[in-house]
Amino acid sequence: MNKIKTPFRRFSTLFNSIEKDKTFDKPTIVAGTLRRRNWNPLPIPHKTIPEPKGQDLDFVNIAHSHLIHSDWSRLDLLASGLTVFRVKHILLKIQRDYVLSLEFFKWVGNQKPNLHTLETHSIILHILTRSRKFKSAESILRTIVVSSSIDLPSKLFEAILYSYRLCESSARVFDSLFKTYAHLRKFRNASDTFCRMKDYGFLPTVESCNAFMSSLLDLHRVDVVLGFYREMRCGRISPNVFTLNMVIRAYCELGKLDKAAEVFSEMENMGFSPTVVSYNTMIAGYCNKDLLSLAMNLKNMMGKNGLQPNVITFNTLINGLCKGGKLYEANKLFSEMRGLHVAPNIVTYNTLISAYSQEGNCEMGGRLYEEMSRNQVKADILTYNALILGQCKKGKTKKAAYLVKDLDRENLVPNASTFSALISGQCARKNSDRAFQLYKSMVKCGCHPNGHTFEMLLTAFCKNGDFDGAVEVLREMFGRSMVPDLSIFSELCAGLCRDGKEKLVTLLCSEMEAKRLVPEGFDKEKVICSLPENENKAL
Repeated sequence: MNKIKTPFRRFSTLFNSIEKDKTFDKPTIVAGTLRRRNWNPLPIPHKTIPEPKGQDLDFVNIAHSHLIHSDWSRLDLLASGLTVFRVKHILLKIQRDYVLSLEFFKWVGNQKPNLHTLETHSIILHILTRSRKFKSAESILRTIVVSSSIDLPSKLFEAILYSYRLCESSARVFDSLFKTYAHLRKFRNASDTFCRMKDYGFLPTVESCNAFMSSLLDLHRVDVVLGFYREMRCGRISPNVFTLNMVIRAYCELGKLDKAAEVFSEMENMGFSPTVVSYNTMIAGYCNKDLLSLAMNLKNMMGKNGLQPNVITFNTLINGLCKGGKLYEANKLFSEMRGLHVAPNIVTYNTLISAYSQEGNCEMGGRLYEEMSRNQVKADILTYNALILGQCKKGKTKKAAYLVKDLDRENLVPNASTFSALISGQCARKNSDRAFQLYKSMVKCGCHPNGHTFEMLLTAFCKNGDFDGAVEVLREMFGRSMVPDLSIFSELCAGLCRDGKEKLVTLLCSEMEAKRLVPEGFDKEKVICSLPENENKAL
């Protein structure tokens, strides 16, 4: 077989060439194939296989007879005489019966798996896709791709291409290959397949294009998503509402809300009505940019257009309002939600409880927690963390401790946020030693403290005048390669100097520099120069 050498082309290269070529002819799609004026796709190559003769012919005919009579016991007796050549011809002879073809293909795999080559796989893929049994075809493709070698994708495409005419196949066989790569997140292989399909006049279905875009969005590859969408439009692959929703989401993730709104507005001109997902995506985009009035306007438009906001709509808006410190408006929207009989879920309650706890309103958080229980919405670790934080902000560490005990009863494991909340409570009570004990328990449990946790501890020790304790915390930070806050570090140095420990300050500065953990704006000369002249005091 003469191999077709097609270099891998990234979509960005294709898009750039399309952007530059303003005379790009507009193609049309006929039954999954591409036809363009003044452009001819490459001819589909055809490879024939020799007809069976002699013993091979007898074997194929006998095996065929056993198969059509479902005489598998007699077929088992022929297993020792199987060859790749014979398997191919048997598959071609029974290809009009996809059920029998698949059964025989699996039987060969059990009897002599080494006889299955890319050619036999290609034949069964043609048979299944021509019969529109795409799930079965994609299951076989997944098995091939997952256990593939590095050069298999190119060889697989060629094997399918060369057997295309032999099996009187359809464009859907390449579509299944493209979709399989998309689902498996083999983006390079998917893009290469897309380009090679176009070379031979084939285009994937919009559903497969959507699968590719969805997989890319899951990994936040929004640039590739938008580039691929442009390639779809240039190829006249008609998008559907799911495609457009993903394009809107991609623009929102890039912060290009004007572009997202433009696609949203054009949906009706393209023959689609925005769905609840369309609205929710735009609302999330506006909320992320703190454009809450625009988000609320969209929510109101939904009702006018015959769509009812769902729990995601309300959760997104409530979260946006809470982040903006608009708890009154968030609670008002929560009431509207219940009035429309949209049941709040764990996300709704956690968002509100967390917001009230941040404000130190643990009473309101407690009421929402009770409502959750009445509505049989099971609390999770985020719920308890928010409740614990609310109590700790009020200095009610005993009530927080009772909530920690509830975690065991609910089979929930404390995480870093749980410990951070408890540490904040002890720091608020100026109990720095107890806070540091909690930090040690946190580390022992495998949780990783963040910069905020260390800042709380350093501040608490400094306020208590326990600068030795603060140094211990600082060295814990150094051990975790974390940069201290400049103002807190300066306060610590000043405190140590007041205690006559100037040499320790110099040592800490040197350690910090050696580990390259110097905070932005730090000036060692200023710290050293500000040390008292008397350096004879003991450390």
